[in-house]
Amino acid sequence: QVQLVESGGGLVQAGGSLRLSCTASGRTLSSYAMGWFRQAPGKERECVVAISWDDSSTYYTDSVKGRFTISRSNAKNTVYLQMNSLKPEDTALYYCARGRLRGGSSYYTGAYDYWGQGTQVTVSS
Repeated sequence: QVQLVESGGGLVQAGGSLRLSCTASGRTLSSYAMGWFRQAPGKERECVVAISWDDSSTYYTDSVKGRFTISRSNAKNTVYLQMNSLKPEDTALYYCARGRLRGGSSYYTGAYDYWGQGTQVTVSS
């Protein structure tokens, strides 16, 4: 069993930055693809960014390219999402999820089996 716990969300003004963390317990994340998803009220959950198991490839949704960066620390069993130049439209509940063993940077929600409980990001204008 894997538990994923997100942290780092909060309220920030437009143009500000936040760094989200996703720490896993129970299993190492080092051989798994990982993803960050978000869901705003009334909208479907979307993949914001994903990283392959070996960090060789990443996926970024168009709206966050150049502003968000995914990274991981295998030593800390943690995946990060650095979010810069935040916009009000980035407001959502952000989730991390574990992808496939030795998997690629998929944006497909079905490729992820374990999910965190989410952390709220609110960007004020």
